[in-house]
This record gives sequence, structure tokens and C-alpha cells, in this order.
Amino acid sequence: MCHAPGTSPLRQAFIGLGSNLGDRLQWLQRALTNLHETAGIRVRRVSSVYETEPVGPVAQGWFLNAVVELHTSLEPMTLLTRTQEIEHALERVRVSRWGPRTVDLDILLYDGLEMRSAALEIPHPELCHRAFVMIPLLELVPDIALPDGTRVSCCLNRLKPPQIVRCVASAALRLP
Repeated sequence: MCHAPGTSPLRQAFIGLGSNLGDRLQWLQRALTNLHETAGIRVRRVSSVYETEPVGPVAQGWFLNAVVELHTSLEPMTLLTRTQEIEHALERVRVSRWGPRTVDLDILLYDGLEMRSAALEIPHPELCHRAFVMIPLLELVPDIALPDGTRVSCCLNRLKPPQIVRCVASAALRLP
């Protein structure tokens, strides 16, 4: 992308949002607002809100999920730090893996990048195993592919067993 001299180029990234505690829609809206207010991030679009059954071994309530498309000048590790700061500010407490949470922000894709570190994997390692991420991602970009060329729609079609994901018509996130 074009950028002014002395500035970083903007890169496309997709962030998954999820919540299954308290006022789930309000937590997602607050996370979206925090992303929007972050220097170096331009929120471009947000998917519909979906209600999904929880994944993992911990008994818990159903989630609301959405995906946000943004353009950012932040490098991946800086973006990860910012998403974790937002989670902390919104009372996210990490008690157990895949446990209930006020809010969860996951970097799903970042400008065609593939990376693996102890702190961050891009694409998100569970992306192709989670209908609640793929369906809203495909809503935003129907032909989106992983960096290796695999179409996300193909991943969704291969997903077994099917996961319950339903659009919540009465719930919508508003771009600030």
C-alpha cells in the first residue's frame, strides 16, 4: 500500500472478537471501540454478530462472536500487545484455557503473513477448526484465502462435526 514518507504502510488484518460472560454484546462493542481508538488502527468493517456454542472441555455459556477487518501500521507483536491490553482493560481474566471470558480478541490473519513464535501464530492456529471465526470472516471477504492459498470456504466445508453458529439479527456492532 502507499504511504507517506516516514510513516508505516497500512496492512490488512482480521481480528476475531468473542464474549460469553455478562452483557456479551456490550463487551464486544467496547472491544471494537477500543480498537477504533487505537493509534495506528483503522477499523474498516465488522461482521454480523453470531451466537455459537462453546468449544473445549470447560462447561460454559454460549458465545457471541464477530470479526473485524482493520488496516494497521502496527507490527504483529505490537498489535498482539494492544489486543491483550484491551482484554485486560475489559476485565478479561485467564483462569483456564478455553474458559469463560468477558472478551477475547484473536489476530486471525495479518496481511498474508505466516509467522510462528512462542507468543503469536499467524494465521491463528485454530482458524480452520472454528466455524464461529470462518463464517463471519467469509461474510466480510467471501473469497479470502490463507497465506498458503487455501480458501477459508474450503476449510469450512471440511469442518467435522458441524458447529452451531447462528446469526443474531437483533445484535449489531456499531462502528464508532
